[in-house]
Amino acid sequence: MSTVHPTHAIHLQTLYSEHHGWLYGWLRGKLGNRADAADLAQDTFLRLLGKREAAPLREPRGYLATIARGLLIDRYRRQALEQAYLEALAQQAEPTTMSAETHAIIIETLLAIDRLLDSLGARTRAIFLLAQIEELSYVEISQRLGVSLPTVKKHLVRAYTECLMLAAG
Repeated sequence: MSTVHPTHAIHLQTLYSEHHGWLYGWLRGKLGNRADAADLAQDTFLRLLGKREAAPLREPRGYLATIARGLLIDRYRRQALEQAYLEALAQQAEPTTMSAETHAIIIETLLAIDRLLDSLGARTRAIFLLAQIEELSYVEISQRLGVSLPTVKKHLVRAYTECLMLAAG
């Protein structure tokens, strides 16, 4: 367990005491919900706690808002993904029951896959999905996208490497 450097703790404490109320209010306006706003405000400061450096900020509210916006995007993305998963489950011919733990693991896995796909870049993602979802051969992908066979191979190697790194990490 790493410890927080005393200077970092002081900067963070000052930042929290001076701007937490503002951040909470800003988030409450965005979310319309006190509990969610309080959670995201705390998550924003937790994100800062995990950083090793803590120099005083020139624009602390802008910095906090940027972190909070990223957390909001993550939250909306998670909600959309979870909703899509629940809709897919509802379309199953036979009802599926699972524990809350299994459900949480599946959602976390789907989020990790979503982040991975998002990080690949448009061409690599398209090639990877054509290979994995549509089960096209390298030649078929090359023809469909109008790219060379070595390009398809290069992008698939990149995608598979990212998948392996995700699985290992």
